[in-house]
Amino acid sequence: MSEDQKLFMAEAINLAQQNIANGNGGPFGAVIVKDGIIVAKGSNHVTTWNDPTAHAEVVAIREACKNLNSYQLDGCEIYCSCEPCPMCLGAIYWARPEKIFYAASKEDAAHAGFDDAFIYRELDLHPEKRGIPAIQFMQEDAVDVFKQWIITEKKTPY
Repeated sequence: MSEDQKLFMAEAINLAQQNIANGNGGPFGAVIVKDGIIVAKGSNHVTTWNDPTAHAEVVAIREACKNLNSYQLDGCEIYCSCEPCPMCLGAIYWARPEKIFYAASKEDAAHAGFDDAFIYRELDLHPEKRGIPAIQFMQEDAVDVFKQWIITEKKTPY
């Protein structure tokens, strides 16, 4: 890793550490970098914002997209103090940065009480068999909306 990459990761880890010291949420931090410049920072605010989606990576993605005036992170890298959870990984993939760097592993997080293994197991189950059952209905009505999307000229594909 380059010295700059080490500094970016150190900043993500520092954000996680500051979050603990300030009592602002979980021990997670993330920074997003474009062209060697930090364009956004995020730390975990799940408990302080009463928002289960306020993970460091999601907070940083939202801030970066706002700062870059884009819904995608083309040409960006994300540095995470810990391996992203399934939700964050999904958000990162939707944002489409070029690379993900992380420090602690999901096993390290599990050891500290942040275990996402059950989500990975749930994803492998049929939706109706999951811990929170997902029941599908009105599929045809919803598919009609997709048909409208396919033919409309008022869209920005993403």
